[in-house]
Amino acid sequence: MKTTSLPIAHELLEILETVSDPEIPVLSIVQMGVVRSAKVINEVVEVEITATYSGCPAMDVIGDDIKSAFKAKGYEAKVSLLLSPAWTTDWITTQGRIALEKYGIASPLDAIADKEALLGNKKLVKCPQCSSLNTKLVSQFGSTACKAFFQCEDCLEPFDYFKCLK
Repeated sequence: MKTTSLPIAHELLEILETVSDPEIPVLSIVQMGVVRSAKVINEVVEVEITATYSGCPAMDVIGDDIKSAFKAKGYEAKVSLLLSPAWTTDWITTQGRIALEKYGIASPLDAIADKEALLGNKKLVKCPQCSSLNTKLVSQFGSTACKAFFQCEDCLEPFDYFKCLK
């Protein structure tokens, strides 16, 4: 049995980086931190992913997209969903956080700051348009369950904030 193990082989990683998060298309699933491993066993690429949220509807699409990306490069792929350890926003790469901001979604804060911001106790969420901290929570839920909806009180633009998960 021929096996490649972590770190993920360069060629496999390049293919995985072409697979976008279907809810945030500017992020690859690698930048999002959902890819746990990828290895070739008996000529089949076995990819393990972790859901950002239990029951996240994007995971089936991500699995299908991974299989399609590998098929286009001549590989057969198998995708497994890992539930443990649970995904955390700490796994979003620095490059991913920058891409979120450029796309107009505020990056997750740390757990304590997140709680303060989502309870409306402190203005800590930076507007991705003008960088102001003069923002307010509009709704605990934004375009998806993993985001909250904020508005900047300086430039008046609404935006999503990616909630922190630890």
